[in-house]
Amino acid sequence: MKTNSVIEAVNLQKKFKGFELSIPKLQIPGGFATALIGENGAGKTTLLNLLTGIRLDFNGEVSYFDGKEKLSDGKVQERIGYTGPSSFFLPHWSAAQVAEISELLFDNFHRDRFEAICEELSIPVKVRKNVKELSDGNKMKLMLATVLARDTELLILDEPASPLDPLMRDKLCDIIREYLEQGNGERSVFFSTHNIADMENVTDYAVILEHGNIVEEGFVEDLKEKYLLVKGEAGDGEAAGKVLYTMSKSSYGFEGICLADKLDRLAGMDISVETPTLSQISVAVMKANTSLKLSR
Repeated sequence: MKTNSVIEAVNLQKKFKGFELSIPKLQIPGGFATALIGENGAGKTTLLNLLTGIRLDFNGEVSYFDGKEKLSDGKVQERIGYTGPSSFFLPHWSAAQVAEISELLFDNFHRDRFEAICEELSIPVKVRKNVKELSDGNKMKLMLATVLARDTELLILDEPASPLDPLMRDKLCDIIREYLEQGNGERSVFFSTHNIADMENVTDYAVILEHGNIVEEGFVEDLKEKYLLVKGEAGDGEAAGKVLYTMSKSSYGFEGICLADKLDRLAGMDISVETPTLSQISVAVMKANTSLKLSR
């Protein structure tokens, strides 16, 4: 599928002691919701910090909106909304003060929209609570309300679902889909997660990160054609294990992910083949590339 890119990064590199983020090329398609997937410590937050200009001490180039804009241009910030894993509001601010500061910082912030979103998300705006008195979930909802109250073309969300309860995670998916639909193809969302199951139904494109490297990426529909879920009898487990990308087995049988172009190597075995979920694909790819010592 040929699409325009909303974020482009070339030769992106950031070194820490014992860790290196190294991405030769990254293109996030415009008009879609893209999930950045990886286990804890894979480099997701580091990557988003570089893409949003939170960290400037890196090598490489980052551009936005088909390569036409850079953060250094100054105007691009108005087109991007960002939420991070920790609140960027001062702890003594009230929700009203958050709105006042946002009005000063961004010309495209709408106070009435902010208040309506706060009410919709059950954020206690009218109760005189400071940010420090809010739960982690309500802090995240307040950050989401702030960026959604602006006229933006791109949302970059770092682990937005992590502090949210299951009901609000479902609501977050609705919010992302509605944001995209209202943009008529001109809006995009790039969010990170280490648990894709809760966000799978809103993910169009996936980027899987391990050890600071992109180990897989693509539109979800294409990934579900590239990888297949295979189940079979225990007696075939050893032979199948030589073919499958990843596999788990028990006395009852085996289950694993197989690359579609290697499926014919399982000919003659009593197997069933199913379309995997993005979560199953992601876990398989992460297992194949993790540094964790996993039991076999």
